[in-house]
This record gives sequence, C-alpha cells and structure tokens, in this order.
Amino acid sequence: MNYNDSDTENSMQQKHMESGMGHVSPIRPFPINNVSSNKTPSRMPGGMVSHSGFQNVFSIQNNVDPLDFLYDFSSIAKSKRNMQDVYYLLHNIAVTRLGLSYTALGILNSQSNCINLQLLDRIGNSFNSRALLSNTQSPIVRAFIDKIPQTVSDSEYLKIDYIPKAKSLILPMIYQGNCYGILILGYSELTQQCSDLLQILGDYMALHVACSQMNELSTLNGDTDILTGLKTHRAFQEILSKEIKHAENTDKPISVVIFDVNNISQINREFGHAKGDEIIKLVAEKIKQNIRSIDVAGRYGGDEIGLILPDTDNSEATYITEYLNYSLSCCLVDDVGSIKVSVGIATYPTCSREQEKLLILAEQAMIISKNKGYKNGVSTAVNAQDINFWNEAALDSFASVIAKRHSQLGLNFEEELVDKFHSDSLNSNNHLIDVVTSLAGAIDAKDTYTKGHSTAVSRYSEALARALNLPDDEVERIKLGALLHDVGKIGIPENVLGRTTKLADDEWEIMKQHPVIGAEKVLAPVAALRDLIPMVKHHHEHWDGSGYPSNLKGEEIPLAARIVAVADTFHALISDRPYRKGLPIEKAIEILRIGAGIQWDAELVRKFIVIAPSLITTIEH
Repeated sequence: MNYNDSDTENSMQQKHMESGMGHVSPIRPFPINNVSSNKTPSRMPGGMVSHSGFQNVFSIQNNVDPLDFLYDFSSIAKSKRNMQDVYYLLHNIAVTRLGLSYTALGILNSQSNCINLQLLDRIGNSFNSRALLSNTQSPIVRAFIDKIPQTVSDSEYLKIDYIPKAKSLILPMIYQGNCYGILILGYSELTQQCSDLLQILGDYMALHVACSQMNELSTLNGDTDILTGLKTHRAFQEILSKEIKHAENTDKPISVVIFDVNNISQINREFGHAKGDEIIKLVAEKIKQNIRSIDVAGRYGGDEIGLILPDTDNSEATYITEYLNYSLSCCLVDDVGSIKVSVGIATYPTCSREQEKLLILAEQAMIISKNKGYKNGVSTAVNAQDINFWNEAALDSFASVIAKRHSQLGLNFEEELVDKFHSDSLNSNNHLIDVVTSLAGAIDAKDTYTKGHSTAVSRYSEALARALNLPDDEVERIKLGALLHDVGKIGIPENVLGRTTKLADDEWEIMKQHPVIGAEKVLAPVAALRDLIPMVKHHHEHWDGSGYPSNLKGEEIPLAARIVAVADTFHALISDRPYRKGLPIEKAIEILRIGAGIQWDAELVRKFIVIAPSLITTIEH
C-alpha cells in the first residue's frame, strides 16, 4: 500500500468517513412525554423577541388542538417577508414553547454538493457548518437523501463546539416530493405530538425555500434586480462584455468598481435581514443618484454592488469612487449609524484586458480595502493598479478570491500568475523567499482543505535536514525547495485537485503530472531556482522504484527529494481532509514505519520519527 501525499489520499478517499458520530436510528417510535415550557423568552436574531403572547398561542398542552397551533403559526409566519425570518420564528417557538436546546436549518447547495447549516442556540448565538453529500455516513445526509427523519443520540456529528450536548432530531424538508434541506432540533425530551408538528413545520420551511428559489429564478430571467432596482448580475456581466469590446475598438479605458457593505452580517444578526436589505437598497439608490448616465450599476453579489464606468481611466475612477464613498458616509441609518463600504477598482487595459481577470482583480482590491477599513474604522477604496502583487495581504486576498470562485477560473489566470513570477525581478535572497512564499500560498489556496500545506512541509523538511547535520546553505535550499514542492499543482484543473472521492484512472494520470509541471514549467525559466528542480520533480519517487515520474529507486533519488517526500507524507497524514479527520501522530508514525525501505528512505524515516513529536505541537487543525 502506498502512503505518500497523493497516493495516501487516493486510497483513503474510498473510506470517506467522519469520526464522532452518535448512534443513529429511525425516528419512530418516539417516547411519549408531556412537555411544557414556561422558561423566560430569549432574545432572537433579527431583532425578534419572544413575548408573553407566544405563551398562549404556542403552548402545546394536551388540551390544545394541534390544528389551532398550526393555524396560529401560519398566521404569524405569512407576515414574514423572507425565509430567514420564518426560520427565526420557528426557532423562537421551538426553544421557548417546546424547550428545545437548539435548532439548525440546512439548505441544499447543489453547486457545492453540500448542505449549508445555520445553527441557533437558545440565546440566539449563530453557528455555521456544512455537510458534504458525498459523506453518506452522516445522519444529515442520510435524512436528506432517504427523506426519512433520523434521531441521533448526541450532537458530535455537527462538529460545532459550544452547543448543548443533547439528542437531536433531523427532519427532511419536503415539498412536492423534493427534499430542499433539513431541520435539526436538539432536545432532552420530545412528545410524539410535538415531533409530528415539527415535521409539518419543516415541510412549511421547504415551501418557503422552494418559493425563494423560484423567485431567484424569476429575477434571473429579467434584467432588473427586485431588491435594488439595479441590473441583475447576469445583465451586469453582459453589459460589461459589450463595453469591453467597445473599449477595444475605440482604444479607450473602462473601469470596474465593486462596493461591499461593511458589517452586513452583523447587522443582519443584530437587527434582522430587513434592516440589512434596507441598507443595501439605500446604497444602491445613492449610487444610482450620483453616477453618470453612461455608467451602469448592478447587483454583483449578496451585499456587493458593481459599477461599470465606460471611458474612465484609473484616476477618474478613483475620483468618482471617492465622491460616492463620501455620499454614502453621509447617510445615517437608525440603530446602525453611517454607512461604510469597502471598494475595489480595476481598470481596462492597465490591470487586464480580460473581463474575468478584471473582475477578480477588483474583488481582490475590495477585500484589501475591507481589511484596511476594519483596522481604521472608515470606508476605504483600493485600486488594483496600486497593489504590490506579492505583498502578503494582497496574496491573502487573491487566495480568498480563488477559494471563492475557483470553479470559474481556468488555466489562463494561473498562467498569468506564473508569468508574473518569471518576470519579477528577484533582486535579493529575502525578496526571493517572500515571492516564493507568496506563490506557494496562492497554490495552496486552490484547495481550501490544504491551506498552509507547503509552509508545513517546508518546516518539517528543514527540521529533518538539520537532524541530518547538513550544511546550513543546503538546509536553506531544502527549506525553499520544500516550499515549492507542489508548485506544479498550479497546472492541475480544480475538478481533479479538489476531488473528495477516489480519482478515476485518467484523473490520476493528470494529477501525476504536477512534479514535471513544477520543475519544467515554473522553476526551469528562473535561473536562481534551477537547483531546486530535483526536489520538486522527484519528491514522489519511491525507494523501491514504484514512484513517479521517473521510477527512480534507492539512492538514485536525490537526498533532498527523499527528505521532502517524508515531510510531505507526514503532513498529509495528520491533516484534516473533507472525507476524514487528520490521523493521530502515533498512526502517522506507524504508517511511516511500515513504508520505510519500501516507499521512503528507512534512515530518513528513523530520524524523522525521533523529531516528529516536537513538530506536531505547532500544528493547528
């Protein structure tokens, strides 16, 4: 059995299980207990506060007709303007009248193939998590796929700290035969009558989700966003495409601006989504009032507004943005105060000639602006043209954009990243290390589950090299080469790199190309890094000759590559993956021992096992 980074994952992906599951069983039969709660109502998200009227309306006593209960609930629920408010109402009732410990609403995200969870506890604290549909051992996934309620004996499977340890009931939300998500209810005791009522309320939530999705589709079929009155995201993209073609033909600039409302999530939690919508509408209205007739504003994301400024260069776009920023800061909203936004600007053709890259750079600038704004407490605007690309904050922001939109990015954008790396003037060793570190961080960002992998492998490789008493200059080169060991993954498609199940044969052949891509495509053109090529190209060779890409064996494999191979495997084994938790250090060491003399250099494994316990203390899971 092979245990190096990719080989280990390829075999372990078949297991695809998560630890910590409580005992799972079908819901029925349920214990029949009379439950009544007269506890003090709790403050709810969205500004909702349970009041004494709920005690009479929603008490579930044996002498109360369930039909009356449902009628009263629907009477209040139908006045709520969105699904989130209906969920808050349901949560409020569940914890104050039924004595539940917590509730969680899970909505299917078909694009990400997962169920996104929002959990609220008794006092309104909010927690977010998700369940991958590929993890069929999860009771959440089982309830969703089988459309059958589940009971679980504890809350461990939620993987959310700080929630009460309680039994939980998982209800599929079904409407017209389709399951739209799940409702989770934490409890200590629950009557059959209450569980039946909660199932009905879960299906009520399914109706709201279905209606919400139909409204979104209806909005997408038009050019105008219902909430803001601006162009829809689709229409915005179409108009930008036409404007860029016009700019190409007339040789004129065009600028793109993205506005993001600061603290909108906190505002939604503390004052309700209606208040958040009010602020987004106000921002949209102010932008519409203060832009030129040739400019176009559109709904770019949930709380993001995009602006197209034709025939506008960088300095003009900055001036217009500063004026809009000032106009928004003069708007005061009850309970919230002045409106603060984060703004990113990117200009054609100086930043990029391609539409997708232009938007990504504007997003990157917006994220940097947001970080600055939080530090200074003010609205800020950042121009992509002024960003030092290899600056840590810039690369972190770039990584965030990639992680958010990786499925939309192709090889061309990554080609540009490599071109930037090749063209950069590496005028000192410190600058070289900074640029290499940034490049490694950007590559790790392609896979959110391995963020920080390159840095960890570099640290382990350095420790092993020092344990071998290698010269300091050789240790430093091994440290640098280990940092770039996975640089070739920049050429691997995201659908292969991010696969959470066993790779197909053709996908595995693609994955095995990354050492050669890293050596020949990324490192070879940079004279200062060519001596790192053996490490990058051969860190997946095996001691017995069964590795790749050259089937080297024994001491034919460069020593530095053998060092990186051990460090790479160790970090892969102890790291969390979407299909399993990281292994304990004892298990990882056992695997290294088994493969010593077969997959890895036995002497290096022996040395590494001695220092491994001191390395694991710095790992953050």
